[in-house]
Amino acid sequence: MRKAIVIALSIMTSFPAYAAVRNGQFGLGVIVGEPTGPCFKYKINQRNAVDGAAAWSMANNSSLHLHADYLFHNYRLIKVEKGEMPIYFGIGGRIRFADGNGDDRVGIRIPVGLAYIFQDAPVDIFFEIVPILDLAPDTDLDFNGALGVRYFF
Repeated sequence: MRKAIVIALSIMTSFPAYAAVRNGQFGLGVIVGEPTGPCFKYKINQRNAVDGAAAWSMANNSSLHLHADYLFHNYRLIKVEKGEMPIYFGIGGRIRFADGNGDDRVGIRIPVGLAYIFQDAPVDIFFEIVPILDLAPDTDLDFNGALGVRYFF
């Protein structure tokens, strides 16, 4: 289990080195809710991104929660005077390592959210609801929901 954590964190922290070359494409921040902790987002282009978190889950038994999602953004549905407000959806994966009780989980995430991207600052705020289909050790339906903020470099 420790090896999986180290690998996942290594992959997540490798994004800044590549993203540093592309101004404003990589954001770091915090997500609060279920789970709570540091998060990132890498903008592939205007409509697509990869996001994730290495956070703490308080559901059932407290546990380390790692997730990453591929996202699609729609900027046309909600118009605002300043900034942008895309609705986004995507698909990804989650690994939840329970605190030594053998209740580790692996599942598929389907995030749906709303973000506000400030016009005059490299910051976004977001809200998301995420159904999760756990596949291991058994099949189960779970939900996450959180608020977050990120600063883009």
